[in-house]
Amino acid sequence: MSESRDAYEVLQVAPSAELIVIQAAYRALARRFHPDGDGPDVARMSELNQAYNQLRDPQLRAKYDRERAATRTRAVPITEPQAHQAPGWSRAEVKDRASVLDFGRYQGWTISDLARRDPDYLRWLARHSSGIRYRAAIAAALPKDSELHRDRSSVA
Repeated sequence: MSESRDAYEVLQVAPSAELIVIQAAYRALARRFHPDGDGPDVARMSELNQAYNQLRDPQLRAKYDRERAATRTRAVPITEPQAHQAPGWSRAEVKDRASVLDFGRYQGWTISDLARRDPDYLRWLARHSSGIRYRAAIAAALPKDSELHRDRSSVA
């Protein structure tokens, strides 16, 4: 997939749109941006043509959708140089990757930053199965929460 804008965004249609909807959107936008149209824009017309060419053929569209999905779901790991550029991160937090969330609405946040911003979410995360690996960091970030520091093997 090229570095250009998303073809669905260019044509202003949903990714689940039928071919007839894509054709209608292309024609309406082409009527507007064509050099002989209402508001000529050669660059926009070129972008429309490229997007329509990717989506009008079912095989090309399927290939485009696969590439689009792959680029949108590819995980980008936090590396040492990127982490040092992040505001408010100490060297200890950068080295301790267990203190950086790698999922959800707070992806990329440190546990200590999240303790200041949304401690209720951390309390929930400590109880949730997806937060098992963060329990020690959460307990350290929220030292006054007795529930986080109790022995899990004992029965309450």
